[in-house]
Amino acid sequence: MKAIRFHEYGGPEVLREEDIADAEPGPGQALVEVKAVGLNHLDLFVRSGLPGIKSVMPHIGGCDFTGVVKALGPGAKGVEVGQRVIDFPVQSYGGVPFYMCDDPPPGTFELIGEQSNGAMCESIAVDTPNLQPLPDALSFEEGAAIPIVFITAWRMLTERANLRQGETLLVQGAGSGVGTAAIQIGRLIGARVIACTSTPEKMARARELGADEVINYRLESISKSVRELTGKNGADVVFEHVGDATWGESVKSAAYHGRIVTCGATTGFEGKTNLAMVFAKQLTVLGSTMGSLPTFKKVLRHLGEGTLKPVIDRVLPMDLEEVREAHETLEKGDQFGKIVFQVGG
Repeated sequence: MKAIRFHEYGGPEVLREEDIADAEPGPGQALVEVKAVGLNHLDLFVRSGLPGIKSVMPHIGGCDFTGVVKALGPGAKGVEVGQRVIDFPVQSYGGVPFYMCDDPPPGTFELIGEQSNGAMCESIAVDTPNLQPLPDALSFEEGAAIPIVFITAWRMLTERANLRQGETLLVQGAGSGVGTAAIQIGRLIGARVIACTSTPEKMARARELGADEVINYRLESISKSVRELTGKNGADVVFEHVGDATWGESVKSAAYHGRIVTCGATTGFEGKTNLAMVFAKQLTVLGSTMGSLPTFKKVLRHLGEGTLKPVIDRVLPMDLEEVREAHETLEKGDQFGKIVFQVGG
């Protein structure tokens, strides 16, 4: 079968298109014919060799995917041949299977497409607990734009920062996949959403998703604009995932007793913090990573009902040059929402 994979870490040039052996389902697994795959920043981190991530080599990326169950391995249950499915990417927490944990224990989250091979290929063998029915209202491409970003944003805002109706939410990096999810979740909760992005086109799209106010960080000071928009109060919750480029402004933008919740740092991990602001404003800084299967089921219900929607920047064929170019586009942040690859016909 066709696969996009790499044999060593590096830039997009290390990606190769290769013919590899067909996948076969093992005990408790389903063989899924892949229909669509979403691209995440995690795919870029894994490809470049981010310290702390140990991936099988040669490596196939692709954490988020949809497809059709083609066969079942011995003892497999919970899905049926012919069923449309979407994956829950988390395989384990610190080596403990995710379905054995009510709350994640300490340890590294292990994801499909991160430590193990992913779905940038024509078929993949997956443990059946990692598969959920794809809601009828969603296409394969829409489904592939969902898992990591919506699970992450939902946990950040509802389970970690406890965003409440009537509060003000500042979303950094609003054009990213996780940013577009955060805007919608904030709107769903009933918060006032201030989105921060970089171009007039992205500003317009953020408003379409439900942002009440939008800041162009290339033309305006984020913190000054937030203060003006909130009557000098600041944002009750700041949604962070950008890192170095926005961290200082996020601290400045937070309200007294504000909560800053972060899931990543795509522009660098060493953001400078004005500690005087942290203790003077009595801020809370919260880390968050992925989420649980119950969280994913909540998200899927909302997406199936249309109260949340996946945001797709573009759909591309799973061809080598298209994949390499998509990696470059995501690294530059030129997209709005998710880049999705269509697999097969």
